[in-house]
This record gives sequence, C-alpha cells and structure tokens, in this order.
Amino acid sequence: MTAASLTIDALDVRVPVGTWTIDPAHSSIGFSVRHLMGKVRGTFEEFTGHVTTTKEPTDCSATATISMRSVNTANRMRDDDLRSVNFFDVDRHPDMTFESTGLTVHDGLLELPGKLTIRSITRDVAMEVEFLGLDETGLQGEQRIGISATTTIRRSDYGVGAGAGEGQKIVVGDKITIQLDIQAVLES
Repeated sequence: MTAASLTIDALDVRVPVGTWTIDPAHSSIGFSVRHLMGKVRGTFEEFTGHVTTTKEPTDCSATATISMRSVNTANRMRDDDLRSVNFFDVDRHPDMTFESTGLTVHDGLLELPGKLTIRSITRDVAMEVEFLGLDETGLQGEQRIGISATTTIRRSDYGVGAGAGEGQKIVVGDKITIQLDIQAVLES
C-alpha cells in the first residue's frame, strides 16, 4: 500500500490515496422497479467513472456517466419504450450522471451523497456504500477496490414516464432502486 491512505478505523477501511477508474468489464449498474404485479430488473451496459480517495473521507469523490441508450431489461420492446420520449428520451438526454459531494460515515455505514442527473433534472441522492475490499495484486498486478452502492429514487422526480391517472392501474412503480457493483483500478 502507498504511504498515504484513506483510513476509516471503525469500518476497517484502508485504501491508497489516488484516482481509481471503474473497470466496466468487472462492474455492473442495475435497477429494479415494480411492473404490474412483479418487479422488472435491468442493467445499463455502458458507463464510465472514477473514484478519488483522499486522506479525509469528506474530500473523497466519485463520478459516473451512464449511457441511457444502453438500458437492457432482456425485452427489446420494453427497452425501446424506455429509450423513447415516454421514459428516458435518449435522443435529447443520452446520459445519466452522478457526482458525489463527499463521503460520510454515519452509524457505522458509509454514505455517498451526491447529485444525480436524469433527463437534465438534477436531484440530491445518498448512496449507501459497502466497501468490498482492496486487492493489491489485481488481475495483472494492479491495485483494485470493490464497492457496492445502493440508492432509491422516485422516477417522477426526474420526469421519467407518466404516472397512473386516478383509478388507473399502476403499470410502472414510482420507486426505482439503483444498485452499483464496482471494481475500480488505481491509475498509475
């Protein structure tokens, strides 16, 4: 490990200071939402991002850009509808972005507050973060970290899809759970 590191003793987290690039081949960004009487799960296949660790948790940061065009729910008709003006409107709003505003330790949990932008609407969110570990010898000798993060948003806050009218069935729920499972590589 390098001399300077982020250390959070209460959570047994020790990570070298630096910028970490998300490895999309070993990471996933997924979501789930109520649909009729069940849940639909999907992923976004294309994304980039970085995690920057510093000695102080409050100075750490994370950014991500997710291609909304890359949505995949394993149903082509549904995916085309999600890409349309009915939901993501990918021709006018191709990306979802996240920029953190710090890292906090709250009640023994890591929390990553930040700004989430969907359809050019930005809202504050807080991601619950689980640090999965540090591998100092990686797949090719590189240093890697593993992180899992979860948040729940309301799609109506971002103008995504129409809500059900009075007396109508709820076809798509308003709450969306977003799950990130990230491996990131320390830049040399």
